[in-house]
Amino acid sequence: MPVKRRFGKTGMQVTALGFGGAEIGFNQVEQAAANRILNTALDAGLNIIDTAECYKESETLIGNAVGHRRDSYFLFTKMGHGKAAGLDYPDWSPELLKQSFHRSLQRLKTDCVDLLQLHTCELADLEKGEVIRILEDFKAQGKTRFIGYSGDNAAASRAVSSGLFDALQISVNIADQSAIPIIAAAQKADMGVIAKRPLANAAWITGQKPANSYAHGYWDRLQKLQYDFLSRPPSASTAHALRFTLSVPGVCTAIVGTANPARWQENLNTLTAGALAEAEFNSICNRWQSVAPANWAGLS
Repeated sequence: MPVKRRFGKTGMQVTALGFGGAEIGFNQVEQAAANRILNTALDAGLNIIDTAECYKESETLIGNAVGHRRDSYFLFTKMGHGKAAGLDYPDWSPELLKQSFHRSLQRLKTDCVDLLQLHTCELADLEKGEVIRILEDFKAQGKTRFIGYSGDNAAASRAVSSGLFDALQISVNIADQSAIPIIAAAQKADMGVIAKRPLANAAWITGQKPANSYAHGYWDRLQKLQYDFLSRPPSASTAHALRFTLSVPGVCTAIVGTANPARWQENLNTLTAGALAEAEFNSICNRWQSVAPANWAGLS
C-alpha cells in the first residue's frame, strides 16, 4: 500500500501521491479512459483526487468514473474561476462562488467534498475577507469538511498567516523553490500542504522546449539550473524530481496528473524509494540558491 502522511490539523491520512484532475479535463479525455485512469489509481491505493471547476469537464469525468466509490478517496476541488467554466458572473463574486460550488457538487456526484479551496485568488480579493467567509459558510453547512487556499507567493503567505485555512496548495519542485519558506510556515501552523506541479511539468523530458506554453517557464529555468540528474533516462530523472518535492519538509502529498493508467504504478514504485538522501536534497536546494535570481517567484 502507498505511504500515507498526516494532512495537518485535518487529521486525514493521505497518500503521498494524489491524482490531479487538470490533465483529463484540459486534454478532453474520453469518459471510458477516465474510468480506467481513476479506478486504476484507486485500486492501487491512492486516496486523493484533486480537481477544479474550471478544468473543463474534469469534475464531470471524475463524478461519472468514481462517484460510486466516494468512500474510497478524499475529494478536493477548487472554486473562483467559474467564468472560465461558463458562469456569467465576475470572478470572486458571491453569486459565482455559490453557483459554481453547487454545480461542482452535482458534477462530482456528491453532497460534500473533503477540501474546498480558493483557486489562485489574488491578494487584494483575499484580504477583503468575503471569499473566505463564503468558504466558512459552506463548511458550516456541511458541504465541505475543510477549507484551503491554492496559489502562490504573497497571497499564499497571507493565507497561511491568516490562520483561517486548513490547507495550502502551492507550486514546489526542482525549478520552483521559492515556496519552501511558505511551506515551513504552513507546517508550523499545522496546515495540510499539497504540492502542485511537483514534476515541473517534466519540461526537460524531450530535450526540447515543450509545445505546451504552460511548461515554458520551467523549461527556461532548467536551462540555467542544469541539474546533473536530468541527463538520466526519463524514468530515473522524473523519479528523482518527484522524490525531491516529496522530501520538502511540510509537504503532505503531491498532485500528479496523467492520461496513462500505467503511469500510476511507475509513480508508486518511485515512492517506495522514500525521501532523497539529505545530501542529494541539499544539493538541489544549493544549486537553486546559487542560480535563481530574486524574480524567480512561484509559477501558478
